[in-house]
Amino acid sequence: MVKVFGNKATRFGFGEALVELGDKDDKIFVLGADTVSSVAINGFQDKFPDRFANVGIAETNLLGMAAGLSIAGFIPFVSTYGVFASGRPWEQIRTTICYSKLNVKIGGSHSGLMVGPDGATHQALEEIAIMRCIPNMTVLVPCDAVETKKATIAAAYYKGPVYIRYGRENVPVVTEESTPFEIGKACVMKEGKDVCIIACGSMVYESLAAADILEQNGIKAKVLNIHTVKPIDEKAIIEAAKECGAIVTAEEHQKFGGLGSAVAEVVVKNSPVPMEFVAVNDTFGESGKPSDLITKYGLKDINIVTAVKNVLKRK
Repeated sequence: MVKVFGNKATRFGFGEALVELGDKDDKIFVLGADTVSSVAINGFQDKFPDRFANVGIAETNLLGMAAGLSIAGFIPFVSTYGVFASGRPWEQIRTTICYSKLNVKIGGSHSGLMVGPDGATHQALEEIAIMRCIPNMTVLVPCDAVETKKATIAAAYYKGPVYIRYGRENVPVVTEESTPFEIGKACVMKEGKDVCIIACGSMVYESLAAADILEQNGIKAKVLNIHTVKPIDEKAIIEAAKECGAIVTAEEHQKFGGLGSAVAEVVVKNSPVPMEFVAVNDTFGESGKPSDLITKYGLKDINIVTAVKNVLKRK
């Protein structure tokens, strides 16, 4: 049985971290884009109004202002829906921020399918790919609210641009305050030697649930939480490939360019083993209840179980 410590949206971990950072460091500056309450940065706005700006629905300006604040010596955090935080101002992120290695932290909220009723236009399913391909960008995809808070605090003092991906809906909390977190270092959530399930974000819980199902069928699955997609923990992935001989990746993202692609890049170069990919299969989402969408697009524990059984046939 997966050990769960409650249910909480990861966006709240981000918001709580900003308030904590603001209390300790007057260099923390937060900017929003007319989605202040929904992305949970209103707590910082209320407590530190002199270090907060709502620029409205103007994401390219949002990132440009953050770049200027960074040059002026602040540690700027921006937050809006992930599809708008990454897609609309991509050129500003690439050329103004990453090319110059500016110390800007980008919060991409409402990521994945679980933004639900807002539909395909608001469901960020590509931003891991488009962020990790930019030189100098660090990409974090924490698995729950506790880890999101840790990731946000760590990002503040991690040199250079950072993209943090998190969501709107409540998800199971599977880590604790005592669970280790270090940018660039994977976290082993469950030990096993028959197959390794490598996951990020909301799919860490689904992977743990899948591992429980597999264990009842005599299959011991290792579960690896890759909260840092870039720089990825190559050592942990190589060790998993050698130890388990088969890998399944799981992510709430398109199958192209995301976690699965990042893991495959490491595996094919260092220790080739059979792989399967659980992800959105090259399609846009749609409007619906988050739970229904996750089921329809094949992102449940049972889909991971099926992928494991398939990959073991090729082991």
